[in-house]
Amino acid sequence: MANSFVNKKVDLTTTSATTLYTVPSATTAIIKSIIVSEDSGNADTITVTITDASDNVFSLFKTKSISANGTTELLSAPLVLEESEILKVTAATANRLHVVLSALQSKPREVTT
Repeated sequence: MANSFVNKKVDLTTTSATTLYTVPSATTAIIKSIIVSEDSGNADTITVTITDASDNVFSLFKTKSISANGTTELLSAPLVLEESEILKVTAATANRLHVVLSALQSKPREVTT
């Protein structure tokens, strides 16, 4: 397996669902961390979902509270995502939250003969 570490960042400037990370083709991702930071001095909430390859939506966090000027690690254990799954984040209020994701991507090695 070929492994690589990646991070993805987003400033939630709208209240629309925003794609944070999409697992590349032929890849499995282990999400090690999802950090949310509130930078406006106002408490807020975030919703985090996974959309699978069949467009089914699964809720990970529904209106999770983030304290004013606070930083919260959302994961207490690694999260595995499969090829083409999409992690989306939605802020209750625009221009308050930043999100940083850290992941280990793993692709099968090509077999040479």
